[in-house]
Amino acid sequence: MKLRRSRAALLAASILSVPLALSPIITTPAQAQWVVFDPSNYAQNVLTAARSLQQITNQITSLQNEAQSLINQARNLASLPYSSLQQLQQSVQRTQQLLSQAQNIAYDVQKIDQVFSQKYSTASMSASDAQLVADAKSRWQNTVGGLQDAMRVQATVVGNIDTNRTQMSALVGSSQSATGALQATQAGNQLLALQAQQLADLTALVAANGRAQALTDAERAAAAAQGQEQRRRFLTPGSGYQPGNAQMFHGNN
Repeated sequence: MKLRRSRAALLAASILSVPLALSPIITTPAQAQWVVFDPSNYAQNVLTAARSLQQITNQITSLQNEAQSLINQARNLASLPYSSLQQLQQSVQRTQQLLSQAQNIAYDVQKIDQVFSQKYSTASMSASDAQLVADAKSRWQNTVGGLQDAMRVQATVVGNIDTNRTQMSALVGSSQSATGALQATQAGNQLLALQAQQLADLTALVAANGRAQALTDAERAAAAAQGQEQRRRFLTPGSGYQPGNAQMFHGNN
């Protein structure tokens, strides 16, 4: 009996001693930290980040729009790289030079009045036959010179057609490829200048042809007036035949 009691006591002591031996391993620290997930706070943080990102995106878009606006303004203010002004001025100068070289009777009111009063007025009854012939020759030279001047202007205008065609093609191409409002406006203005130059050529041509026709008509009118004066002189009775002494042979004294 004593042996059994001693064994039981030893077993009980062993069982009681096990928790004491294992206590350092399973002991939990007194101040443990636990992570707690808050869904509401997380959603709020995500929403705030999304709003910040949207503001940044809006700012970037605004800057892009401003940059594009500046680019468009620069394009609208860009000058047309092509200019036809020099060629148009040269064409006008050629036509003006021919008009200033008008022969005999220039495009001057005072000179025209002076020449017409001297050469194209009614034939003077006191002028000699030689003077009448000289005036007629001068009028004929004026008419021929006017016709020649008209043909020279016509040739110049025809020569300008090819130049105008080249300029028109270049200006239309520049207008179609214009990158801004200013370039398109400048191209349109140069096209208007080209039309003005063509109208100037047409005006010069009409003036030259009109001058030639006017000189022709004036010569005819003056020739008719001179013809009447010469006919009057021919039909005016003269002193007739006056007898006189005539010696046919030289006699020897």
